[in-house]
Amino acid sequence: MKVVIITGLSGSGKTNAIDWFEDQGFYCIDNMPPGLIKNFIELSNSEKSTVKGVAIGADIRGGEFFKDLDDVIDNLRKISKVESKVLFTEASVETIIRRYNETRRKHPLTGGSPNRDTIEKEIKMLKKIREKADFVLDTSSMKVADLKGEMSRIFLSEDGDNKFTINVSSFGYKYGIPLETDMIFDMRFIPNPFYVKSLKELTGNNKKVANFVLKHQVAKDFVSNLHSMVNSIVPGYVKEGKYHLNIAFGCTGGHHRSVCMANTAAEMFKKDGYRVSLEHRDL
Repeated sequence: MKVVIITGLSGSGKTNAIDWFEDQGFYCIDNMPPGLIKNFIELSNSEKSTVKGVAIGADIRGGEFFKDLDDVIDNLRKISKVESKVLFTEASVETIIRRYNETRRKHPLTGGSPNRDTIEKEIKMLKKIREKADFVLDTSSMKVADLKGEMSRIFLSEDGDNKFTINVSSFGYKYGIPLETDMIFDMRFIPNPFYVKSLKELTGNNKKVANFVLKHQVAKDFVSNLHSMVNSIVPGYVKEGKYHLNIAFGCTGGHHRSVCMANTAAEMFKKDGYRVSLEHRDL
């Protein structure tokens, strides 16, 4: 039987994660005192039970009871015929504050709106649990649909062991830097097709523009170095429980160099076997 413990920071999307498991046919319980989890799992795992999978939400709402979760996770991993996983959701401090302000819900540690100190306190309280997690999802830049898509990639993947997702995007600096990204690369070191009369009105999606951008040795070297760097760091991300990476390429207007480089990177990472999404923000 499959058992998933869903925990993490308040306001980071645990409820949406539980909803996803319910859609997959899991028996779901939210805010169960950790001390009762083992007994419930043993009951669900009996010969008479028809339950195939259980998803349980447990977090600091449990107050004093939550302290037991650390031991419960260790004990679950010792039960025969039970495949247990821990999913930990988190988000940036700014994102969590914004979400609480928008929903006007009360944070469990304050009984009101949270501030930076409140959230940092919760992060410290959950540090040991986070270290035990099999999967850590940062939902800062995710809409509900994005979160559910990421859940599907992790828990329903049939494409072997490579469940890592690379989200690639392009943007123009004149319209602002994207806030929710892990890595930003400035493509303004490459000669600009904008100043070539025949290319000015085209975009990086056009083969002529792509050929112009990629013919320069400095661009070729960048692509090669980027390829090596990403492949070298992905195993580290996976080891830390992170299963997606957001990479953004920028140029002045977001029409030529950044678009070409985002397309090139996306195609390159697809060939490596990663799951890849591509977006041109300012095109």
